Amino acid sequence: MDLLYTLIIGAVSGWLAGTLFKGYGFGLIGNIIIGIVGGFIGFWLFGKLGISLGSGTISTILTSAAGAIVLLFVVGLFRKK
Repeated sequence: MDLLYTLIIGAVSGWLAGTLFKGYGFGLIGNIIIGIVGGFIGFWLFGKLGISLGSGTISTILTSAAGAIVLLFVVGLFRKK
């Protein structure tokens, strides 16, 4: 069940990051992967900065989306147009 929850959170946060950061989407599977990796980045980064959005599903999605946006920004620096 945890794997399914992680995939759903990853999909939502990857879609949200792709929507907010126009032109950097990678399709459904790519956005899920970006969302999952972004979740790890977001939780690590927010932990280092001492930022907490609270607890619950919404804060998890927002933290994962923030990490996915950071990841999309870094990938965009290296990606050729």
